[in-house]
Amino acid sequence: MTEATQRTSDNGVSIWLDDLSRSRIESGSLQDLIANKNVVGVTTNPSIFQKALSQVGPYDEQLKELGKVDVETAIRELTTTDVRNATDIFREIAEKTDFVDGRVSIEVDPRLAHETEATEKQAVELWEKVNRPNAMIKIPATLEGLPAITATLAKGISVNVTLIFSLERYEQVIDAYIEGIAQAAANGHDLKHIGSVASFFVSRVDTAVDKKLEEIGTDEAKALEGKAAVANARLAYELFEKKFAEDPRWADLAAKGAKVQRPLWASTGTKNPAYSDCKYVDELVAKHIVNTMPEKTLNALADHGNGAPSIEGTYEESHAIIDKLADLGIDFKAVTDKLEADGVAAFIKSWDSVIADVQSGIDRVNG
Repeated sequence: MTEATQRTSDNGVSIWLDDLSRSRIESGSLQDLIANKNVVGVTTNPSIFQKALSQVGPYDEQLKELGKVDVETAIRELTTTDVRNATDIFREIAEKTDFVDGRVSIEVDPRLAHETEATEKQAVELWEKVNRPNAMIKIPATLEGLPAITATLAKGISVNVTLIFSLERYEQVIDAYIEGIAQAAANGHDLKHIGSVASFFVSRVDTAVDKKLEEIGTDEAKALEGKAAVANARLAYELFEKKFAEDPRWADLAAKGAKVQRPLWASTGTKNPAYSDCKYVDELVAKHIVNTMPEKTLNALADHGNGAPSIEGTYEESHAIIDKLADLGIDFKAVTDKLEADGVAAFIKSWDSVIADVQSGIDRVNG
């Protein structure tokens, strides 16, 4: 293990890899990251699968076995096979951590982001298809996604809630989680192995806010560049601490074996070269955190990261940063609403590419 990744882990952060492909599994790359860089989980999304499935070669053998199936079936088979194989690699970690870590996430079709019942249905289908207790089903935190999150958890299915940008939506996600766990208990499910994370997106907030600060152009505005995303995430952690400490339902559920829904920092690759390439890891270290990183960020952390605790004692400063943005006329809610809509749209675009790439693969291997 590297000193920096070990220190990050020791200070409460579970390091997950934000990437998966057939070649990563078969080459031993994933096992190497587990052995040497403290990786204890994996997240996928439509953009990650688009990158993986666009490769010519790694999936051809399975495509040949599937024959001339429809493209949707082929995509389901290819992606769930990768996730199933990855969950098997992480099974030992899952068991050693009582299924807190060792998780591998797979997302529902992004085209269903605003369809509650269809999301619920596909979440069950994916869970049953992967058929591993350390899998997680990713559901976007759209307004229509919230009841699907509750309904999926109520069935005893572990959920990774994705595309969270605002504190308002994050609070709704926590409420949806607690209600889902309460329903799972009422339905007779063992709560101990139902896992959930709330994926709060980070760097994209700076990209959007910095653009507005540059347009304003004053010294006061420039002084706030690169601060919005970390402040927003730190306030999410404050909300996490507050909600699970004060919600009257939680103590009873915890006594039955329920685990807190951990905040997961997503979109942690640094977009602006002027900022540290470990910025969205090193500035967001605390207990009960998951940070899912692209390999480039993970390598940067391993090489020169810090990993020391960095959230405690920052709430007052973080509130002040958000207040200053409002004073400058930046509508933070409008920013996060647009980021959510853009995030869904980007994943749909990636999924459209997945469909085209897999159809091309089907046509190629079948002559």
